Amino acid sequence: MQHHQLGKTGPRVSQIGLGCMGMSGMYGPSDRAESIATIHAALDAGINLIDTGDFYGMGHNELLIAEALKGVRRQDAVLSVKFGGLRDPAGGWTGFDGRPQAVKNFAAYSLQRLGVDYIDIYRPARLDPAVPIEETIGAIADLVKAGYVRHIGLSEVGSETIRRAAAVHPVVDLQIEYSLISRGIEDNILETCRSLGIAITAYGVLSRGLISGHWTKESAQTGDWRAHNPRFQAENVDANLALVEALKKIAEAKGVSVAQIAIAWVVAQGSDIFPVIGARRRERLAETLGALDASLSRDDLAAIEKAVPKGAAAGDRYAAVQMAHLDSEASAHR
Repeated sequence: MQHHQLGKTGPRVSQIGLGCMGMSGMYGPSDRAESIATIHAALDAGINLIDTGDFYGMGHNELLIAEALKGVRRQDAVLSVKFGGLRDPAGGWTGFDGRPQAVKNFAAYSLQRLGVDYIDIYRPARLDPAVPIEETIGAIADLVKAGYVRHIGLSEVGSETIRRAAAVHPVVDLQIEYSLISRGIEDNILETCRSLGIAITAYGVLSRGLISGHWTKESAQTGDWRAHNPRFQAENVDANLALVEALKKIAEAKGVSVAQIAIAWVVAQGSDIFPVIGARRRERLAETLGALDASLSRDDLAAIEKAVPKGAAAGDRYAAVQMAHLDSEASAHR
């Protein structure tokens, strides 16, 4: 497993990270023992970047990670935590809170649930439109000075917000969706990050399983939030699965899986881009690790581009109400 510095000022992290959201019911039922075994297998394989959010399962995910990390040296895990998402007892989403006092409150609870003295990378999950980004980042900077946080990250924000945040405190990475069928960052966000020495931690690399080669219309489970995602809905899903079939032909010619070629494509976009893969089971983790051996030639990349050209996906990456809350989308052309 290769390790690189995360941005200009960040820690050294594995070439790929493990995203743990799916271990807390976001994609339907999950298995606690298998989730913990998957985290252990990731660490054994040299993956040290572990990504979570305090609102994943309303704290469940952080408690799960804490259980998995018992007996693991603290320095062997780089914990990346998103905060700010507000939820109700039924699991619904009620908004986002980026106020300084809320930032410190969220951090206190995350430190307790994770059972650690500090969080490696702490980031607002979204931009709070009611709070200047300078105030939110300033509050995290206070936590850095106090030793509770080591580094500051961002998530799903546009170029203007990135520049404003970086003017307050060094930012090590931007966590944002990036995949073969979600390439919005290429318009200007990626260039902005590179000019500031900010890495990309790319989530949704397999588009929530849509381009994994494993998901089918028959495989959806109760409680799976993808049922509300436009790309999985009836008017779009067949067109998107046709893209997967085109990608499958290239993958088979290379002797790899569809998921592996989709991950390899993101890896090939630059050493400053770190895919965060949401593997819930060891078999999916093993497939992910195999993607690192799937080097892509210029001809391969050209064939992939032809099969899945930029903008080919049917449907937005989130439902309209969520898209409206994404500064990265609203600011895409700023």
